[in-house]
Amino acid sequence: MSVITESPFSPEEIASEGIKPEEYEDIVRRLNRHPNKAELGMFGVMWSEHCCYKNSRPLLKQFPTEGDRILVGPGENAGVVDLGEGLQLAFKIESHNHPSAVEPFQGAATGVGGILRDIFTMGARPIALLNSLRFGNLDDTKTQRLFKGVISGISHYGNCIGVPTVGGEVYFDPAYSGNPLVNVMALGLMETPEIVKSGAAGIGNPVLYVGSTTGRDGMGGASFASSELTDKSMDDRPAVQVGDPFLEKSLVEACLEAFKTGAVVAAQDMGAAGITCSTSEMAAKGGVGIEFDLDKVPARESGMIPYEYLLSESQERMLFVAEKGREQELIDIFHRWELHAVVAGKVIEEPIVRILFKGEIAAEIPATALADNTPIYHRELLADPPEYAKKAAAWTADLLPEATVAGIEINGNLQTWNEILLQLLDTPSIASKRWVYRQYDHQVQNNTVVLPGGADAAVVRLRPLEPCQKNPPQPPPC
Repeated sequence: MSVITESPFSPEEIASEGIKPEEYEDIVRRLNRHPNKAELGMFGVMWSEHCCYKNSRPLLKQFPTEGDRILVGPGENAGVVDLGEGLQLAFKIESHNHPSAVEPFQGAATGVGGILRDIFTMGARPIALLNSLRFGNLDDTKTQRLFKGVISGISHYGNCIGVPTVGGEVYFDPAYSGNPLVNVMALGLMETPEIVKSGAAGIGNPVLYVGSTTGRDGMGGASFASSELTDKSMDDRPAVQVGDPFLEKSLVEACLEAFKTGAVVAAQDMGAAGITCSTSEMAAKGGVGIEFDLDKVPARESGMIPYEYLLSESQERMLFVAEKGREQELIDIFHRWELHAVVAGKVIEEPIVRILFKGEIAAEIPATALADNTPIYHRELLADPPEYAKKAAAWTADLLPEATVAGIEINGNLQTWNEILLQLLDTPSIASKRWVYRQYDHQVQNNTVVLPGGADAAVVRLRPLEPCQKNPPQPPPC
């Protein structure tokens, strides 16, 4: 079989996928042909800033990432550190800014769902959530809508799935008007004997699709999340996924049970870029290839084409590589939890991602071209700091207004200390955040020792599983 080919794309079609003209020329060189529509979409999402960090990777590499207690560093779904006494902590932080800007409830909710999948994909049980939020001026009605929607989305997903949101921060500044920052963090205790990683291995091993069905929601979400927000961004609301926290709760239990069997060779969350990301990253990290048949994928909508399957970001889905001959053992576990589980592909020796659809090859791309051998742009630092930074650096205490026992004179008016204190307490960034954290269930799992509002940080009890708890809970009979 040969790859389905199409005519060269117009500049407008290339730009619509977030691909630059010079990047398209690079794609043609790598493939030794023009890509088809599905392949162009795959490159569009995988070469987005959201997936490959093509602008920020040189900066991120400056962070220290090694240490005596670091068990897993950057490059996997989550980091893992050794806490001692047999406890291992998995953690991840991620942003969901643009999705929350155009659809605050679902954008924030699916951000929580995605960060939790990164945790239990490693074999850890989520124990806590946190968030760091930035919004514009709270007097603005749009900011109020975004603020309420984001808080509702975070609380909805965390409360429903049963993971406590134990801490966070919220600040307001005009710089974030219309473009909020929604950063979420999840923590989890390792529950499996071995840390589950994402590198595919074992030529001929089956590739399992597990979890929810695939639809057209979240189409091209990674590219959208990487593009600049404009007045037309509201037209991209279909690029925001829709999550189901109750289904993900079943997915947590099913995945942890499956991992404990030892039959799972590798696992990857289908988050940003969905099937495209999971197949290419698992193949590239393992130095192998993956052949994947879209006809085997459980779909929630009819008439979907390869482009839609490959770019869908429907939530609560995972990709496993299983030991050959043990796939049915895993399928039975997911069926008991009323989740989909099918063998949809296999590990192959040639280091490519080969996508099949209706008996034809819908896409065939070197795995590294999508996952790690991606464009990188080195940005030169400014020779001189911008004016606002110079102005801030020039500030000294001598510029403060004169203060007396009676108060401070500001713009010719004397303000008493009581008036100043009340003004400070009324400032949204300083005022009590009780309205926010009272919407979060911060006591579920019964491990939160210091609750939100009780101190500058939360304290969570780390309790290793008792012997009677090590067997996973079983779903009720149908």
